[in-house]
Amino acid sequence: MSGKLYGKNIDLPPLDNLFSSESDRQDAKLEKVQNLRLDELFPFREHPFRVRDDEEMDKMVESIREYGILTPAIVRPRPEGGYELVSGHRRHHGCARAGLETMPCIVREMDDDTAVILMVDSNCQREHILPSEKAKAYKMKLEAMKHQGKRLDITSSQVGMKSQTLDVVGKEAGESRNQVHRFIRLNELIPELLDMVDEGHLKLTPAVELSALSPDEQEQVLEYLECMECTPSLSQAQKLKAASKKATLSPEIIQSIMTAQPPSVSAREPQVRLSVSRIERFFPKGYTVEQMESQILRMLEALERNRMHEGR
Repeated sequence: MSGKLYGKNIDLPPLDNLFSSESDRQDAKLEKVQNLRLDELFPFREHPFRVRDDEEMDKMVESIREYGILTPAIVRPRPEGGYELVSGHRRHHGCARAGLETMPCIVREMDDDTAVILMVDSNCQREHILPSEKAKAYKMKLEAMKHQGKRLDITSSQVGMKSQTLDVVGKEAGESRNQVHRFIRLNELIPELLDMVDEGHLKLTPAVELSALSPDEQEQVLEYLECMECTPSLSQAQKLKAASKKATLSPEIIQSIMTAQPPSVSAREPQVRLSVSRIERFFPKGYTVEQMESQILRMLEALERNRMHEGR
């Protein structure tokens, strides 16, 4: 038999495999948890979620001091050195307050769009998120999905939304696509009006209508609201929007719309009114009026389902 080597396409193992075990090679494929210095970790670019020194943060600091960080942060290397936090901004702040110098992190290579989506998804699982935070986060995620080649259409009306992307974002965040669209519209508000939404002084649906006004028109509306210490109803906000579309919105028109007499009590649908001061003790600290209303409706729906079930 000749010394020829029979058979083609013979795959020889990589050199590293000759000097490492199968266990070593499998471990190399896994993401490792590393203890990184806090001063090596930098906030995510345009991070939409605020890190607040509130009661929840106080509890987190106490937990860190007693048990340490149970879930590692997720970071990615920065070209200029150090690491960018993708998930773990509150844990990073909690570690600093607890007097730690390092925190456990998983270092992961990822592109900008993947990082944005992971950052938004990991933060949207939190219980208390301000409307302005949702507004910025949902917009960032939609833009990232658009860059990834997903279909995007956020120019439709609230009722006629056709975007599959909005459906995906809403489903993953536990919101309807129309609600996601409403939050995104809040990005068009001037900062002062957006603050009013966060504080619960301006409801979401009227705020969405006001977002269609130009910045100058919003400034005029804000000036009136601050002067008169009032906020518009949905109907009033819709009228302000209609006047803006006709290019007739002015301080005089704003006053006319805001001071117009509502229908007589007998002609209006009966309403149940509860002051925030009477019910806020039943909700977690920091809940907005919109969150309270949503929670009350969910509880009433659950009671109705139980009543119907018992009646069978």
